[in-house]
Amino acid sequence: MVKSIRILLADDHNVLRQGMAQALEAQPDMTVIAQAENGKEAVGLALKNQPDIVLMDINMPQMDGVEAARQITAQLSQTGVIILTMYRRDDYVFEAIKAGASGYLLKEVELEELLEAIRAVSRGEAVIDSAVASRVLAELRQPVGPEPKPKLAERDVEILRLLAQGLKNQDIADRLSLSEKTVRNRLSLVFRQLHLENRTQAVLYALREGIAKSDQPDEDNA
Repeated sequence: MVKSIRILLADDHNVLRQGMAQALEAQPDMTVIAQAENGKEAVGLALKNQPDIVLMDINMPQMDGVEAARQITAQLSQTGVIILTMYRRDDYVFEAIKAGASGYLLKEVELEELLEAIRAVSRGEAVIDSAVASRVLAELRQPVGPEPKPKLAERDVEILRLLAQGLKNQDIADRLSLSEKTVRNRLSLVFRQLHLENRTQAVLYALREGIAKSDQPDEDNA
């Protein structure tokens, strides 16, 4: 039996939200457990229902999606937040990532791509829309000041490189002849050492520092 991904939808546009709920409910591996029409309600429903995924707009009344994502991820470490928005603006992307979001997608995304993103984030992966990814990476490659870079162990560098390639913890463990628990523990230590909140930030760090290479172009032509 397929385990259902439990989803909370947060969007102040009722028609759009309800249409999305119908599309997700039609999937055999997804269940919409709650719907919120503002950020404050989204936080309350997330804490009450502890969904696997929160699919959230940015511009909402009472509390925006970025602040709602920050509060949800701070209290529910197993819940993945995907920002689904009309905005390509870099500052929104950066704020969402810093808030702990595991995904950032534009509302123009195709349904199949959205479904795959939900499944990917539920597996612990990170998803950033290709239309904004190259600009994010270009910004992150800019110098950030004289603060010395933390020295990572060679094995941790390898783990980050494989993580940036999209491998799951078990796949990384198999590749490096480690246990999945060892990979998970080392990633937790790396996150603390580098002051990273989630896998999305870890992937971006690996790309910025040249640990891994991106297939994205240097400029966004969208």
